[in-house]
Amino acid sequence: MASGGEAPESWYLALLGFAEHFRTSSPPKIRLCVHCLQAVFQFKPPQRVEARTHLQLGSVLYHHTKNSELARNHLEKAWCISQQVPQFEDVKFEAASLLSELYCQQNLVDSAKPLLRKAIQISQQTPYWHCRLLFQLAQLHTLEKDLVSACDLLGVGAEYARVVGSEYTRALFLLSKGMLLLMERKLQEVHPLLTLCGQIVENWQGNPIQKESLRVFFLVLQVTHYLDAGQVKSVKPCLKQLQQCIQTISTLHDDEILPSNPADLFHWLPKEHMCVLVYLVTVMHSMQAGYLEKAQKYTDKALMQLEKLKMLDCSPILSSFQVILLEHIIMCRLVTGHKATALQEISQVCQLCQQSPRLFSNHAAQLHTLLGLYCISVNCMDNAEAQFTTALQLTTHQELWTFIVTNLASVYIREGNRQQELYSLLERINPDRNFPVSSHCLRAAAFYIRGLLSFFQGRYSEAKRFLRETLKMSNAEDLNRLTACSLVLLGHIFYVLGNHRESNNMVVPAMQLASKIPDMSVQLWSSALLKDLNKACGNSMEAHEAAQMHQNFSQQLLQDHIAACSLPDHNLISWTDGPPPVQIQAQNGPTTSLANLL
Repeated sequence: MASGGEAPESWYLALLGFAEHFRTSSPPKIRLCVHCLQAVFQFKPPQRVEARTHLQLGSVLYHHTKNSELARNHLEKAWCISQQVPQFEDVKFEAASLLSELYCQQNLVDSAKPLLRKAIQISQQTPYWHCRLLFQLAQLHTLEKDLVSACDLLGVGAEYARVVGSEYTRALFLLSKGMLLLMERKLQEVHPLLTLCGQIVENWQGNPIQKESLRVFFLVLQVTHYLDAGQVKSVKPCLKQLQQCIQTISTLHDDEILPSNPADLFHWLPKEHMCVLVYLVTVMHSMQAGYLEKAQKYTDKALMQLEKLKMLDCSPILSSFQVILLEHIIMCRLVTGHKATALQEISQVCQLCQQSPRLFSNHAAQLHTLLGLYCISVNCMDNAEAQFTTALQLTTHQELWTFIVTNLASVYIREGNRQQELYSLLERINPDRNFPVSSHCLRAAAFYIRGLLSFFQGRYSEAKRFLRETLKMSNAEDLNRLTACSLVLLGHIFYVLGNHRESNNMVVPAMQLASKIPDMSVQLWSSALLKDLNKACGNSMEAHEAAQMHQNFSQQLLQDHIAACSLPDHNLISWTDGPPPVQIQAQNGPTTSLANLL
Protein backbone atom coordinates (compact mmCIF):
# COMPACT_ATOMS: atom_id res chain seq x y z
CA MET A 1 0.00 0.00 0.00
CA ALA A 2 0.98 3.65 -0.38
CA SER A 3 2.91 5.25 2.43
CA GLY A 4 1.40 8.42 3.85
CA GLY A 5 3.72 10.81 2.01
CA GLU A 6 2.97 9.62 -1.53
CA ALA A 7 0.21 11.22 -3.63
CA PRO A 8 -2.24 8.92 -5.46
CA GLU A 9 -1.16 10.50 -8.79
CA SER A 10 2.30 8.92 -8.58
CA TRP A 11 0.70 5.52 -7.98
CA TYR A 12 -1.57 6.14 -10.96
CA LEU A 13 1.39 6.96 -13.18
CA ALA A 14 3.31 3.93 -11.93
CA LEU A 15 0.38 1.56 -12.52
CA LEU A 16 -0.19 3.13 -15.93
CA GLY A 17 3.49 2.60 -16.79
CA PHE A 18 3.33 -1.06 -15.74
CA ALA A 19 0.09 -1.57 -17.70
CA GLU A 20 1.62 -0.11 -20.85
CA HIS A 21 4.78 -2.19 -20.38
CA PHE A 22 2.71 -5.40 -20.18
CA ARG A 23 0.50 -4.37 -23.12
CA THR A 24 3.46 -3.72 -25.41
CA SER A 25 5.49 -6.77 -24.32
CA SER A 26 6.23 -9.42 -26.92
CA PRO A 27 4.00 -11.35 -26.63
CA PRO A 28 1.60 -8.94 -24.85
CA LYS A 29 0.75 -9.82 -21.22
CA ILE A 30 -2.85 -8.65 -21.32
CA ARG A 31 -3.95 -10.25 -18.02
CA LEU A 32 -1.21 -8.36 -16.10
CA CYS A 33 -2.01 -5.16 -18.00
CA VAL A 34 -5.69 -5.45 -16.97
CA HIS A 35 -4.71 -6.16 -13.32
CA CYS A 36 -2.59 -2.98 -13.20
CA LEU A 37 -5.41 -0.83 -14.62
CA GLN A 38 -8.00 -2.38 -12.27
CA ALA A 39 -5.72 -1.59 -9.32
CA VAL A 40 -6.18 2.14 -10.09
CA PHE A 41 -9.77 1.96 -8.74
CA GLN A 42 -8.44 0.86 -5.28
CA PHE A 43 -7.23 4.44 -4.73
CA LYS A 44 -10.67 6.03 -5.27
CA PRO A 45 -9.25 8.26 -8.04
CA PRO A 46 -10.85 11.55 -9.16
CA GLN A 47 -13.44 11.42 -11.97
CA ARG A 48 -10.94 12.32 -14.70
CA VAL A 49 -8.63 9.42 -13.77
CA GLU A 50 -11.57 7.06 -13.22
CA ALA A 51 -13.11 7.80 -16.66
CA ARG A 52 -9.77 7.53 -18.46
CA THR A 53 -8.97 4.20 -16.74
CA HIS A 54 -12.38 2.77 -17.70
CA LEU A 55 -11.66 3.82 -21.31
CA GLN A 56 -8.21 2.20 -21.24
CA LEU A 57 -9.60 -1.02 -19.76
CA GLY A 58 -12.47 -1.09 -22.26
CA SER A 59 -10.06 -0.51 -25.14
CA VAL A 60 -7.60 -3.23 -24.03
CA LEU A 61 -10.39 -5.78 -23.41
CA TYR A 62 -12.07 -4.91 -26.75
CA HIS A 63 -8.92 -5.14 -28.85
CA HIS A 64 -7.07 -7.98 -27.11
CA THR A 65 -9.67 -10.31 -25.57
CA LYS A 66 -13.02 -11.91 -26.34
CA ASN A 67 -14.56 -10.52 -23.15
CA SER A 68 -16.78 -8.04 -24.99
CA GLU A 69 -19.31 -7.77 -22.13
CA LEU A 70 -16.68 -6.56 -19.68
CA ALA A 71 -15.23 -4.24 -22.34
CA ARG A 72 -18.70 -2.80 -22.93
CA ASN A 73 -19.24 -2.31 -19.20
CA HIS A 74 -16.02 -0.27 -18.85
CA LEU A 75 -16.69 1.79 -22.02
CA GLU A 76 -20.24 2.61 -20.87
CA LYS A 77 -18.83 3.84 -17.52
CA ALA A 78 -16.15 5.88 -19.33
CA TRP A 79 -18.83 7.52 -21.55
CA CYS A 80 -21.15 8.17 -18.59
CA ILE A 81 -18.51 9.63 -16.23
CA SER A 82 -16.66 11.68 -18.87
CA GLN A 83 -19.85 13.62 -19.72
CA GLN A 84 -19.80 15.01 -16.17
CA VAL A 85 -16.20 16.25 -16.50
CA PRO A 86 -15.72 19.63 -18.23
CA GLN A 87 -13.22 19.91 -21.13
CA PHE A 88 -12.60 16.18 -21.34
CA GLU A 89 -13.32 15.79 -25.06
CA ASP A 90 -10.74 13.17 -26.04
CA VAL A 91 -11.85 10.61 -23.44
CA LYS A 92 -15.54 11.40 -23.91
CA PHE A 93 -15.61 11.02 -27.71
CA GLU A 94 -13.13 8.15 -27.92
CA ALA A 95 -15.35 6.25 -25.47
CA ALA A 96 -18.43 7.01 -27.61
CA SER A 97 -16.67 5.97 -30.81
CA LEU A 98 -15.29 2.71 -29.41
CA LEU A 99 -18.52 1.83 -27.59
CA SER A 100 -20.64 2.30 -30.73
CA GLU A 101 -18.15 0.09 -32.63
CA LEU A 102 -18.57 -2.61 -29.98
CA TYR A 103 -22.38 -2.27 -30.09
CA CYS A 104 -22.27 -2.88 -33.86
CA GLN A 105 -20.08 -5.93 -33.36
CA GLN A 106 -22.73 -7.28 -30.96
CA ASN A 107 -25.51 -6.48 -33.48
CA LEU A 108 -26.84 -3.74 -31.18
CA VAL A 109 -27.08 -1.18 -33.99
CA ASP A 110 -30.08 0.49 -32.37
CA SER A 111 -27.90 1.29 -29.35
CA ALA A 112 -24.99 2.53 -31.49
CA LYS A 113 -27.00 5.08 -33.52
CA PRO A 114 -28.42 7.24 -30.68
CA LEU A 115 -25.03 7.13 -28.92
CA LEU A 116 -23.27 8.46 -32.04
CA ARG A 117 -25.99 11.06 -32.63
CA LYS A 118 -25.62 12.40 -29.09
CA ALA A 119 -21.81 12.46 -29.41
CA ILE A 120 -22.11 14.32 -32.74
CA GLN A 121 -24.51 16.81 -31.18
CA ILE A 122 -22.16 17.70 -28.30
CA SER A 123 -18.90 17.63 -30.29
CA GLN A 124 -19.46 20.65 -32.54
CA GLN A 125 -16.74 22.65 -30.78
CA THR A 126 -14.22 19.80 -31.34
CA PRO A 127 -13.67 19.65 -35.13
CA TYR A 128 -11.61 16.43 -35.27
CA TRP A 129 -14.08 14.39 -33.22
CA HIS A 130 -17.15 15.94 -34.82
CA CYS A 131 -15.91 14.94 -38.29
CA ARG A 132 -14.77 11.50 -37.16
CA LEU A 133 -18.11 10.70 -35.52
CA LEU A 134 -20.01 11.90 -38.61
CA PHE A 135 -17.90 9.57 -40.77
CA GLN A 136 -18.56 6.73 -38.31
CA LEU A 137 -22.34 7.17 -38.30
CA ALA A 138 -22.37 7.50 -42.11
CA GLN A 139 -20.41 4.24 -42.34
CA LEU A 140 -22.91 2.55 -40.02
CA HIS A 141 -25.84 3.65 -42.24
CA THR A 142 -23.89 2.44 -45.32
CA LEU A 143 -23.40 -1.03 -43.79
CA GLU A 144 -27.15 -1.11 -43.17
CA LYS A 145 -27.70 -0.22 -46.86
CA ASP A 146 -29.36 3.07 -45.82
CA LEU A 147 -27.41 5.12 -48.35
CA VAL A 148 -29.79 8.09 -48.24
CA SER A 149 -29.12 8.74 -44.51
CA ALA A 150 -25.39 8.14 -45.07
CA CYS A 151 -25.31 10.69 -47.94
CA ASP A 152 -27.18 13.25 -45.78
CA LEU A 153 -24.61 12.87 -42.99
CA LEU A 154 -21.68 13.19 -45.40
CA GLY A 155 -23.29 16.35 -46.79
CA VAL A 156 -23.56 17.75 -43.23
CA GLY A 157 -19.89 16.84 -42.67
CA ALA A 158 -18.80 18.59 -45.88
CA GLU A 159 -20.59 21.80 -44.89
CA TYR A 160 -19.17 21.66 -41.33
CA ALA A 161 -15.63 21.14 -42.71
CA ARG A 162 -16.11 24.16 -45.02
CA VAL A 163 -17.21 26.32 -42.06
CA VAL A 164 -14.19 25.30 -39.93
CA GLY A 165 -11.86 26.00 -42.88
CA SER A 166 -10.86 22.43 -43.74
CA GLU A 167 -11.06 22.08 -47.54
CA TYR A 168 -9.15 18.78 -47.31
CA THR A 169 -11.74 17.09 -45.07
CA ARG A 170 -14.55 18.77 -47.03
CA ALA A 171 -13.19 16.97 -50.11
CA LEU A 172 -13.07 13.66 -48.18
CA PHE A 173 -16.74 14.03 -47.17
CA LEU A 174 -17.79 14.98 -50.72
CA LEU A 175 -15.81 12.17 -52.35
CA SER A 176 -17.31 9.68 -49.88
CA LYS A 177 -20.76 11.01 -50.78
CA GLY A 178 -19.90 10.68 -54.48
CA MET A 179 -18.94 7.05 -53.90
CA LEU A 180 -22.34 6.32 -52.31
CA LEU A 181 -24.23 8.18 -55.08
CA LEU A 182 -22.40 6.00 -57.61
CA MET A 183 -23.49 2.92 -55.63
CA GLU A 184 -27.06 4.21 -55.74
CA ARG A 185 -26.77 4.97 -59.48
CA LYS A 186 -27.79 8.61 -58.92
CA LEU A 187 -25.70 9.69 -61.88
CA GLN A 188 -27.34 13.12 -62.31
CA GLU A 189 -26.17 14.04 -58.80
CA VAL A 190 -22.73 12.44 -59.23
CA HIS A 191 -21.54 14.58 -62.17
CA PRO A 192 -21.78 18.04 -60.51
CA LEU A 193 -20.42 16.61 -57.25
CA LEU A 194 -17.35 15.10 -58.94
CA THR A 195 -16.78 18.35 -60.84
CA LEU A 196 -16.80 20.28 -57.53
CA CYS A 197 -14.47 17.68 -55.94
CA GLY A 198 -12.05 18.01 -58.86
CA GLN A 199 -11.87 21.78 -58.32
CA ILE A 200 -11.36 21.47 -54.54
CA VAL A 201 -8.62 18.84 -54.96
CA GLU A 202 -6.72 20.91 -57.54
CA ASN A 203 -6.99 24.15 -55.55
CA TRP A 204 -6.02 22.67 -52.16
CA GLN A 205 -2.43 23.47 -51.19
CA GLY A 206 -1.32 21.28 -48.32
CA ASN A 207 0.57 18.13 -47.41
CA PRO A 208 1.64 16.56 -50.78
CA ILE A 209 0.71 13.00 -49.70
CA GLN A 210 -2.74 14.14 -48.55
CA LYS A 211 -3.25 16.05 -51.81
CA GLU A 212 -2.22 13.05 -53.94
CA SER A 213 -4.39 10.69 -51.87
CA LEU A 214 -7.39 12.97 -52.54
CA ARG A 215 -6.51 12.86 -56.22
CA VAL A 216 -6.35 9.02 -56.12
CA PHE A 217 -9.78 8.89 -54.42
CA PHE A 218 -11.21 11.27 -57.06
CA LEU A 219 -9.69 9.35 -59.99
CA VAL A 220 -10.75 5.94 -58.60
CA LEU A 221 -14.35 7.22 -58.56
CA GLN A 222 -14.03 8.50 -62.12
CA VAL A 223 -12.51 5.25 -63.38
CA THR A 224 -15.11 3.02 -61.66
CA HIS A 225 -17.87 5.30 -63.01
CA TYR A 226 -16.59 4.75 -66.58
CA LEU A 227 -16.15 1.00 -66.01
CA ASP A 228 -19.68 0.69 -64.59
CA ALA A 229 -20.87 2.39 -67.76
CA GLY A 230 -18.88 -0.16 -69.83
CA GLN A 231 -16.81 2.62 -71.42
CA VAL A 232 -13.48 0.82 -71.62
CA LYS A 233 -11.88 3.09 -74.22
CA SER A 234 -13.12 6.40 -72.76
CA VAL A 235 -11.67 5.57 -69.33
CA LYS A 236 -8.05 5.23 -70.54
CA PRO A 237 -6.91 8.87 -69.91
CA CYS A 238 -8.33 8.75 -66.34
CA LEU A 239 -6.75 5.36 -65.65
CA LYS A 240 -3.37 6.61 -66.91
CA GLN A 241 -3.62 9.65 -64.60
CA LEU A 242 -4.47 7.35 -61.69
CA GLN A 243 -1.47 5.10 -62.37
CA GLN A 244 0.84 8.14 -62.56
CA CYS A 245 -0.67 9.48 -59.34
CA ILE A 246 0.04 6.28 -57.37
CA GLN A 247 3.63 6.31 -58.67
CA THR A 248 4.00 9.88 -57.36
CA ILE A 249 2.64 8.87 -53.93
CA SER A 250 5.04 5.93 -53.68
CA THR A 251 8.00 8.34 -54.07
CA LEU A 252 6.77 10.77 -51.39
CA HIS A 253 7.84 10.41 -47.74
CA ASP A 254 5.23 10.65 -44.99
CA ASP A 255 5.58 13.99 -43.22
CA GLU A 256 5.38 13.73 -39.46
CA ILE A 257 4.30 17.39 -39.22
CA LEU A 258 0.71 17.46 -37.97
CA PRO A 259 -1.74 19.74 -39.80
CA SER A 260 -2.48 23.04 -38.04
CA ASN A 261 -6.25 22.48 -38.47
CA PRO A 262 -7.42 19.54 -36.26
CA ALA A 263 -10.20 18.84 -38.79
CA ASP A 264 -7.47 17.83 -41.30
CA LEU A 265 -6.28 14.88 -39.18
CA PHE A 266 -7.73 12.21 -41.50
CA HIS A 267 -6.36 9.76 -44.02
CA TRP A 268 -8.47 8.17 -46.72
CA LEU A 269 -6.39 4.97 -47.08
CA PRO A 270 -2.79 4.02 -46.29
CA LYS A 271 -0.42 4.27 -49.27
CA GLU A 272 -0.09 0.48 -49.50
CA HIS A 273 -3.89 0.02 -49.65
CA MET A 274 -4.16 2.66 -52.37
CA CYS A 275 -1.55 0.82 -54.39
CA VAL A 276 -3.59 -2.43 -54.25
CA LEU A 277 -6.74 -0.48 -55.16
CA VAL A 278 -5.08 0.95 -58.29
CA TYR A 279 -3.97 -2.56 -59.30
CA LEU A 280 -7.57 -3.67 -58.75
CA VAL A 281 -9.19 -1.07 -61.02
CA THR A 282 -6.48 -1.79 -63.64
CA VAL A 283 -7.46 -5.49 -63.51
CA MET A 284 -11.15 -4.51 -63.87
CA HIS A 285 -10.29 -2.45 -66.96
CA SER A 286 -8.11 -5.18 -68.51
CA MET A 287 -10.84 -7.76 -67.91
CA GLN A 288 -13.55 -5.65 -69.59
CA ALA A 289 -11.29 -4.71 -72.50
CA GLY A 290 -10.23 -8.33 -73.07
CA TYR A 291 -6.52 -7.85 -72.23
CA LEU A 292 -6.50 -11.02 -70.16
CA GLU A 293 -2.73 -11.55 -69.90
CA LYS A 294 -2.41 -7.98 -68.60
CA ALA A 295 -5.20 -8.70 -66.09
CA GLN A 296 -3.29 -11.79 -64.94
CA LYS A 297 -0.04 -9.80 -64.52
CA TYR A 298 -1.65 -7.08 -62.38
CA THR A 299 -3.64 -9.62 -60.34
CA ASP A 300 -0.43 -11.48 -59.47
CA LYS A 301 1.21 -8.21 -58.35
CA ALA A 302 -1.82 -7.16 -56.29
CA LEU A 303 -2.25 -10.56 -54.59
CA MET A 304 1.45 -10.66 -53.71
CA GLN A 305 1.18 -7.22 -52.10
CA LEU A 306 -2.03 -8.24 -50.31
CA GLU A 307 -0.39 -11.31 -48.79
CA LYS A 308 2.39 -9.11 -47.37
CA LEU A 309 -0.09 -6.57 -46.00
CA LYS A 310 -2.33 -9.22 -44.41
CA MET A 311 0.61 -10.49 -42.33
CA LEU A 312 0.73 -7.11 -40.55
CA ASP A 313 -2.80 -5.76 -40.97
CA CYS A 314 -6.16 -7.48 -40.42
CA SER A 315 -8.21 -4.65 -41.96
CA PRO A 316 -11.44 -6.07 -43.51
CA ILE A 317 -10.90 -3.94 -46.66
CA LEU A 318 -7.92 -6.14 -47.59
CA SER A 319 -10.13 -9.25 -47.71
CA SER A 320 -12.64 -7.32 -49.84
CA PHE A 321 -9.86 -6.34 -52.27
CA GLN A 322 -8.69 -9.97 -52.38
CA VAL A 323 -12.20 -11.30 -53.15
CA ILE A 324 -12.82 -8.72 -55.92
CA LEU A 325 -9.43 -9.51 -57.50
CA LEU A 326 -10.18 -13.24 -57.41
CA GLU A 327 -13.65 -12.67 -58.91
CA HIS A 328 -12.09 -10.95 -61.92
CA ILE A 329 -9.25 -13.38 -62.43
CA ILE A 330 -11.68 -16.34 -62.22
CA MET A 331 -13.59 -14.90 -65.19
CA CYS A 332 -10.27 -14.52 -67.04
CA ARG A 333 -9.36 -18.17 -66.34
CA LEU A 334 -12.70 -19.40 -67.70
CA VAL A 335 -12.15 -17.46 -70.94
CA THR A 336 -8.53 -18.59 -71.35
CA GLY A 337 -9.40 -22.27 -70.84
CA HIS A 338 -8.08 -22.76 -67.30
CA LYS A 339 -11.25 -24.08 -65.66
CA ALA A 340 -9.50 -26.20 -63.02
CA THR A 341 -7.55 -23.17 -61.72
CA ALA A 342 -10.74 -21.06 -61.84
CA LEU A 343 -12.56 -23.65 -59.74
CA GLN A 344 -9.80 -23.72 -57.12
CA GLU A 345 -9.97 -19.91 -56.93
CA ILE A 346 -13.77 -20.04 -56.55
CA SER A 347 -13.14 -22.40 -53.62
CA GLN A 348 -10.65 -19.86 -52.22
CA VAL A 349 -13.34 -17.13 -52.39
CA CYS A 350 -15.67 -19.50 -50.50
CA GLN A 351 -13.05 -19.92 -47.76
CA LEU A 352 -12.57 -16.15 -47.44
CA CYS A 353 -16.36 -15.69 -47.21
CA GLN A 354 -16.60 -18.40 -44.52
CA GLN A 355 -14.36 -16.25 -42.31
CA SER A 356 -16.57 -13.15 -42.62
CA PRO A 357 -20.39 -13.14 -42.71
CA ARG A 358 -20.34 -9.53 -43.98
CA LEU A 359 -18.00 -10.45 -46.84
CA PHE A 360 -20.29 -13.34 -47.75
CA SER A 361 -23.45 -11.21 -47.72
CA ASN A 362 -21.70 -8.67 -49.99
CA HIS A 363 -20.35 -11.28 -52.44
CA ALA A 364 -22.81 -14.22 -52.34
CA ALA A 365 -24.49 -13.18 -55.62
CA GLN A 366 -21.11 -12.81 -57.36
CA LEU A 367 -20.00 -16.21 -56.04
CA HIS A 368 -23.07 -17.99 -57.44
CA THR A 369 -22.64 -16.07 -60.72
CA LEU A 370 -19.05 -17.33 -61.01
CA LEU A 371 -20.22 -20.87 -60.32
CA GLY A 372 -22.86 -20.41 -63.04
CA LEU A 373 -20.16 -19.32 -65.53
CA TYR A 374 -18.03 -22.32 -64.52
CA CYS A 375 -21.03 -24.64 -65.03
CA ILE A 376 -21.49 -23.27 -68.59
CA SER A 377 -17.78 -23.91 -69.28
CA VAL A 378 -18.11 -27.59 -68.28
CA ASN A 379 -21.52 -27.95 -69.97
CA CYS A 380 -23.57 -28.47 -66.77
CA MET A 381 -26.52 -26.38 -67.97
CA ASP A 382 -29.02 -27.42 -65.26
CA ASN A 383 -26.51 -26.43 -62.57
CA ALA A 384 -25.73 -23.18 -64.41
CA GLU A 385 -29.43 -22.29 -64.41
CA ALA A 386 -29.71 -23.08 -60.67
CA GLN A 387 -26.63 -20.97 -59.86
CA PHE A 388 -27.82 -17.97 -61.90
CA THR A 389 -31.34 -18.22 -60.43
CA THR A 390 -29.84 -18.20 -56.90
CA ALA A 391 -27.62 -15.23 -57.79
CA LEU A 392 -30.62 -13.27 -59.13
CA GLN A 393 -32.43 -13.77 -55.81
CA LEU A 394 -29.41 -12.45 -53.89
CA THR A 395 -28.60 -9.25 -55.78
CA THR A 396 -30.13 -5.78 -55.88
CA HIS A 397 -27.26 -4.44 -58.02
CA GLN A 398 -28.71 -3.59 -61.43
CA GLU A 399 -25.52 -4.13 -63.47
CA LEU A 400 -24.87 -7.53 -61.88
CA TRP A 401 -28.55 -8.47 -62.34
CA THR A 402 -28.33 -7.60 -66.07
CA PHE A 403 -25.07 -9.56 -66.44
CA ILE A 404 -26.65 -12.64 -64.80
CA VAL A 405 -29.82 -12.42 -66.93
CA THR A 406 -27.69 -12.15 -70.10
CA ASN A 407 -25.80 -15.32 -69.18
CA LEU A 408 -28.97 -17.15 -68.12
CA ALA A 409 -30.46 -16.29 -71.52
CA SER A 410 -27.41 -17.91 -73.18
CA VAL A 411 -28.09 -21.08 -71.13
CA TYR A 412 -31.72 -21.18 -72.32
CA ILE A 413 -30.58 -20.66 -75.94
CA ARG A 414 -28.17 -23.60 -75.68
CA GLU A 415 -30.80 -25.83 -74.06
CA GLY A 416 -33.15 -25.04 -76.95
CA ASN A 417 -36.39 -26.03 -75.19
CA ARG A 418 -36.97 -23.05 -72.89
CA GLN A 419 -38.65 -20.63 -75.29
CA GLN A 420 -41.15 -19.14 -72.84
CA GLU A 421 -38.59 -18.43 -70.11
CA LEU A 422 -36.14 -17.17 -72.73
CA TYR A 423 -38.52 -14.62 -74.27
CA SER A 424 -39.53 -13.46 -70.79
CA LEU A 425 -35.85 -12.82 -69.96
CA LEU A 426 -35.04 -11.15 -73.29
CA GLU A 427 -37.94 -8.75 -72.84
CA ARG A 428 -36.28 -7.52 -69.64
CA ILE A 429 -32.92 -6.87 -71.34
CA ASN A 430 -34.12 -5.51 -74.67
CA PRO A 431 -31.25 -3.34 -75.98
CA ASP A 432 -33.54 -1.49 -78.43
CA ARG A 433 -35.75 -0.04 -75.69
CA ASN A 434 -35.87 0.41 -71.91
CA PHE A 435 -32.51 -1.28 -71.28
CA PRO A 436 -32.26 -1.55 -67.45
CA VAL A 437 -28.75 -0.06 -67.05
CA SER A 438 -26.59 2.58 -68.71
CA SER A 439 -23.69 0.15 -69.29
CA HIS A 440 -22.42 0.35 -72.87
CA CYS A 441 -20.74 -3.06 -72.50
CA LEU A 442 -23.86 -4.88 -71.20
CA ARG A 443 -26.06 -3.32 -73.88
CA ALA A 444 -23.62 -4.53 -76.57
CA ALA A 445 -23.74 -8.01 -74.96
CA ALA A 446 -27.56 -7.93 -75.07
CA PHE A 447 -27.42 -7.30 -78.85
CA TYR A 448 -25.03 -10.28 -79.14
CA ILE A 449 -27.45 -12.57 -77.24
CA ARG A 450 -30.25 -11.50 -79.63
CA GLY A 451 -27.97 -12.28 -82.57
CA LEU A 452 -27.11 -15.69 -81.11
CA LEU A 453 -30.81 -16.56 -80.69
CA SER A 454 -31.66 -15.42 -84.23
CA PHE A 455 -28.75 -17.55 -85.55
CA PHE A 456 -30.02 -20.67 -83.77
CA GLN A 457 -33.51 -19.99 -85.15
CA GLY A 458 -32.17 -19.63 -88.71
CA ARG A 459 -33.22 -15.96 -88.97
CA TYR A 460 -29.91 -14.90 -90.48
CA SER A 461 -30.78 -11.36 -91.67
CA GLU A 462 -32.04 -10.48 -88.20
CA ALA A 463 -28.96 -12.11 -86.62
CA LYS A 464 -26.66 -10.00 -88.84
CA ARG A 465 -28.47 -6.79 -87.81
CA PHE A 466 -28.01 -7.54 -84.11
CA LEU A 467 -24.38 -8.62 -84.51
CA ARG A 468 -23.46 -5.53 -86.56
CA GLU A 469 -24.92 -3.44 -83.72
CA THR A 470 -22.73 -5.37 -81.26
CA LEU A 471 -19.67 -4.82 -83.47
CA LYS A 472 -20.38 -1.10 -83.78
CA MET A 473 -20.68 -0.74 -80.00
CA SER A 474 -17.75 -3.01 -79.11
CA ASN A 475 -15.43 -1.31 -81.62
CA ALA A 476 -16.37 2.10 -80.22
CA GLU A 477 -15.13 1.11 -76.74
CA ASP A 478 -12.46 -1.54 -77.53
CA LEU A 479 -14.49 -4.44 -76.14
CA ASN A 480 -12.20 -7.04 -77.71
CA ARG A 481 -13.92 -10.19 -76.50
CA LEU A 482 -17.38 -9.14 -77.73
CA THR A 483 -15.79 -8.11 -81.03
CA ALA A 484 -14.17 -11.56 -81.43
CA CYS A 485 -17.42 -13.38 -80.52
CA SER A 486 -19.48 -11.26 -82.95
CA LEU A 487 -16.98 -11.70 -85.80
CA VAL A 488 -16.86 -15.48 -85.49
CA LEU A 489 -20.66 -15.75 -85.28
CA LEU A 490 -21.04 -13.52 -88.36
CA GLY A 491 -18.44 -15.69 -90.08
CA HIS A 492 -20.51 -18.76 -89.21
CA ILE A 493 -23.67 -17.13 -90.63
CA PHE A 494 -21.94 -16.23 -93.92
CA TYR A 495 -20.54 -19.77 -94.13
CA VAL A 496 -24.05 -21.26 -93.73
CA LEU A 497 -25.31 -18.85 -96.41
CA GLY A 498 -22.52 -20.04 -98.76
CA ASN A 499 -20.72 -16.67 -98.85
CA HIS A 500 -17.24 -18.09 -98.23
CA ARG A 501 -15.26 -14.93 -98.98
CA GLU A 502 -17.28 -12.82 -96.51
CA SER A 503 -17.08 -15.64 -93.98
CA ASN A 504 -13.28 -15.69 -94.28
CA ASN A 505 -13.20 -11.88 -93.86
CA MET A 506 -14.89 -12.35 -90.48
CA VAL A 507 -13.25 -15.52 -89.18
CA VAL A 508 -9.59 -14.57 -89.82
CA PRO A 509 -9.71 -11.34 -87.72
CA ALA A 510 -11.82 -13.19 -85.09
CA MET A 511 -9.04 -15.79 -84.82
CA GLN A 512 -6.34 -13.12 -84.59
CA LEU A 513 -8.21 -11.22 -81.88
CA ALA A 514 -9.08 -14.42 -79.96
CA SER A 515 -5.37 -15.42 -80.01
CA LYS A 516 -4.41 -12.01 -78.65
CA ILE A 517 -6.92 -12.15 -75.74
CA PRO A 518 -6.49 -15.29 -75.60
CA ASP A 519 -10.04 -16.71 -75.75
CA MET A 520 -9.94 -20.51 -76.03
CA SER A 521 -13.58 -21.12 -77.00
CA VAL A 522 -13.50 -18.51 -79.80
CA GLN A 523 -10.17 -19.98 -81.03
CA LEU A 524 -11.77 -23.46 -81.04
CA TRP A 525 -14.81 -22.17 -82.93
CA SER A 526 -12.72 -20.12 -85.40
CA SER A 527 -10.33 -22.99 -86.16
CA ALA A 528 -13.29 -25.33 -86.89
CA LEU A 529 -14.76 -22.74 -89.27
CA LEU A 530 -11.40 -22.12 -90.97
CA LYS A 531 -11.00 -25.88 -91.50
CA ASP A 532 -14.45 -26.14 -93.16
CA LEU A 533 -13.97 -22.92 -95.16
CA ASN A 534 -10.61 -23.96 -96.57
CA LYS A 535 -11.91 -27.43 -97.35
CA ALA A 536 -14.89 -25.92 -99.22
CA CYS A 537 -12.54 -23.61 -101.17
CA GLY A 538 -10.16 -26.47 -102.04
CA ASN A 539 -7.26 -25.11 -99.94
CA SER A 540 -6.12 -28.48 -98.61
CA MET A 541 -2.91 -27.28 -96.90
CA GLU A 542 -4.68 -24.44 -95.04
CA ALA A 543 -7.52 -26.83 -94.16
CA HIS A 544 -4.99 -29.29 -92.70
CA GLU A 545 -3.31 -26.50 -90.64
CA ALA A 546 -6.69 -25.35 -89.31
CA ALA A 547 -7.66 -28.96 -88.50
CA GLN A 548 -4.38 -29.37 -86.56
CA MET A 549 -5.05 -26.13 -84.65
CA HIS A 550 -8.59 -27.31 -83.87
CA GLN A 551 -7.23 -30.63 -82.64
CA ASN A 552 -4.72 -28.88 -80.34
CA PHE A 553 -7.37 -26.56 -78.84
CA SER A 554 -9.75 -29.52 -78.41
CA GLN A 555 -7.11 -31.54 -76.55
CA GLN A 556 -6.22 -28.63 -74.25
CA LEU A 557 -9.86 -27.98 -73.40
CA LEU A 558 -10.62 -31.66 -72.92
CA GLN A 559 -7.70 -32.20 -70.53
CA ASP A 560 -8.66 -29.07 -68.57
CA HIS A 561 -12.31 -30.20 -68.48
CA ILE A 562 -11.35 -33.61 -67.02
CA ALA A 563 -8.98 -31.98 -64.49
CA ALA A 564 -11.69 -29.53 -63.32
CA CYS A 565 -14.46 -32.13 -63.00
CA SER A 566 -12.12 -34.47 -61.07
CA LEU A 567 -11.50 -31.87 -58.34
CA PRO A 568 -13.51 -32.23 -55.10
CA ASP A 569 -14.36 -28.51 -55.51
CA HIS A 570 -16.48 -29.47 -58.57
CA ASN A 571 -19.24 -30.44 -56.13
CA LEU A 572 -19.72 -26.73 -55.43
CA ILE A 573 -21.92 -26.66 -58.54
CA SER A 574 -24.69 -28.26 -56.43
CA TRP A 575 -24.52 -25.60 -53.67
CA THR A 576 -27.37 -23.10 -54.01
CA ASP A 577 -28.46 -22.42 -50.44
CA GLY A 578 -27.00 -20.94 -47.25
CA PRO A 579 -23.34 -20.17 -46.49
CA PRO A 580 -20.53 -21.82 -48.52
CA PRO A 581 -19.99 -25.50 -47.61
CA VAL A 582 -17.04 -25.94 -45.27
CA GLN A 583 -15.76 -29.24 -46.66
CA ILE A 584 -16.19 -30.51 -50.18
CA GLN A 585 -16.20 -34.29 -50.56
CA ALA A 586 -14.17 -35.74 -53.41
CA GLN A 587 -15.99 -37.62 -56.13
CA ASN A 588 -14.83 -40.53 -58.28
CA GLY A 589 -14.35 -38.61 -61.51
CA PRO A 590 -16.03 -36.33 -64.03
CA THR A 591 -19.77 -36.79 -64.29
CA THR A 592 -20.48 -34.10 -66.87
CA SER A 593 -21.09 -34.68 -70.55
CA LEU A 594 -18.31 -33.74 -72.97
CA ALA A 595 -20.57 -34.14 -75.99
CA ASN A 596 -21.19 -30.44 -76.60
CA LEU A 597 -17.82 -29.19 -75.43
CA LEU A 598 -15.84 -29.77 -78.64
